[in-house]
Amino acid sequence: MGVFFREETSLDEFGLNKFGERIINLFYIHESENIYLATMSYLNQSMEVLDSPQRKIGRGKIEIKRIENTTNRQVTFCKRRNGLLKKAYELSVLCDAEVALIVFSTRGRLYEYSNNSVKGTIERYKKACSDSSNTGSVSELNAQFYQQEAAKLRGQISNLQNSHRHMLGESLSSMSIRDLKNLESRLERGISRIRSKKNELLFAEIELMQKREIDLHNSNQYLRAKIAENERAQQQMNLMPGGGSEYELMPPPQSFDTRNYFQVNGLQPNDHYSRHDQTALQLLIYMLKGTVISPVPFPSCRSTTSTR
Repeated sequence: MGVFFREETSLDEFGLNKFGERIINLFYIHESENIYLATMSYLNQSMEVLDSPQRKIGRGKIEIKRIENTTNRQVTFCKRRNGLLKKAYELSVLCDAEVALIVFSTRGRLYEYSNNSVKGTIERYKKACSDSSNTGSVSELNAQFYQQEAAKLRGQISNLQNSHRHMLGESLSSMSIRDLKNLESRLERGISRIRSKKNELLFAEIELMQKREIDLHNSNQYLRAKIAENERAQQQMNLMPGGGSEYELMPPPQSFDTRNYFQVNGLQPNDHYSRHDQTALQLLIYMLKGTVISPVPFPSCRSTTSTR
């Protein structure tokens, strides 16, 4: 399949006493032409360095210029490309930096590396360049932003005003048939919603009034029952022996207006007061109120007339 041999050459043979020994591993010849060319190029470079009169101790400086040999150029590109990718990776890891690397070979082949995303890094680069290229002050930028926002708000206000006019049936000359149909359908939907809400409120008010009517009817029934009960009690007291003369001066309870008379229901007569004293007290109250009453018979006299 191939031949492998190792040749160990001492650089003292070339007169380089302080350069040390160089071990050259030469080469594994196979069917692949690239391996053969790469190995031969490596050998040629080694021999050129050894034979060069400008050789220096340690690592020598390489003149930066275009490599004319195609094979040597390709080998150098592969080596330096791998080293560049390695350095980019180390920089992103050690310094926590965002790194994006793009390399095109002479044949147009793309090689790239990025710790995040190449496209994202490019967009960030464009944004940074645009921000740095903008030389305007902060106040100018703010003024420009506010002017744009004001223009947007003015446009929105104009649109709302036009829509309001259309809802009122104004400024319809600029509208097409399709726009008019859409406006008509919107108005019909709005009217239907308004009517449904109005009917809902009316039904709620009617229900409330019906409840109030029922409450008032119940209150009236209760008051009528109370009045009937009081009348029955009055009649029973009038029918009792000796009880009618005490209430002859008093008209029926429902005919009194409580705003024009003193309420004397809370006065309970004592047992030592006589019937004559009670009648005189009632007469005095009506005289103070300025009411004309009919003659009242007293037990000691036949009649007494009270005038205003």
